Amino acid sequence: MLPQTWLSRQSGKWAASRWSRRAIPWFIRRYGVNLEEAEKSWQEYRSLADFFCRRLKPGIRPVCPDDNIIVSPVDGQISQMGAVSAGRLIQAKGINYSLEQLLGDTEQARRFTGGEFITIYLSPRDYHRIHAPLAGRVTGYAYWPGRLYPVNDLGVRGVPNLFARNERLITYMDTDVGQVGVIKVGAMMVGSVRVGYAEINRRKRAKLVSVTEGPYLEKGDELGYFEFGSTVILLYEPGAIRWKAGIETGARLKMGEEIAEKII
Repeated sequence: MLPQTWLSRQSGKWAASRWSRRAIPWFIRRYGVNLEEAEKSWQEYRSLADFFCRRLKPGIRPVCPDDNIIVSPVDGQISQMGAVSAGRLIQAKGINYSLEQLLGDTEQARRFTGGEFITIYLSPRDYHRIHAPLAGRVTGYAYWPGRLYPVNDLGVRGVPNLFARNERLITYMDTDVGQVGVIKVGAMMVGSVRVGYAEINRRKRAKLVSVTEGPYLEKGDELGYFEFGSTVILLYEPGAIRWKAGIETGARLKMGEEIAEKII
């Protein structure tokens, strides 16, 4: 019943203002942010939003160098993972949702059906920059405006088709294991998602947009960032990857940590 989009946009404007800088110490205490990892002291950030999407010190997140290994694109916790069965993904225990609705594209949904997915939740304390899980070229993207339901446990368990209803920005990458989908899902109080390869018009409902000269990203290169926290979903084609031991629902991840190995 809340005006989610209006509240979220207003909170985003406030967080980007210089007045919000006063809230940084409270935010650090409230969420237990590890300041030892940040590239700067908190006093050097212009606003709460600036602090929220902070970079880390060089070398803090080593990226597994093995070419056969796929890494986590973010810090966060695995909320669900597994096979895309009959064109549906798991949202929570006893709840699933449509891949076609998530992507907004029948052809793309058909491509990933039978493949693997992993959903990673980023809490407010986490590092919120998003990186390439493996090397590849950005070939397209799709932005779908939608609602901004919370993506915490309450939202995931209580809102049917949550990820397919929320605002989302999908990046497609061409890699040596086929196409990979990186879905950034917006949420309540999320200012926006930024990417380096395009300016997203949030007033226009967009279908799949091809990127003719998209950037080639090495594994671990920055893809974009959240201006407040949310969720990332990775999609892989059938027969492309095998999850590593210990990668399971509830596990915490660090960006650059190995999560799967290539099969193709």
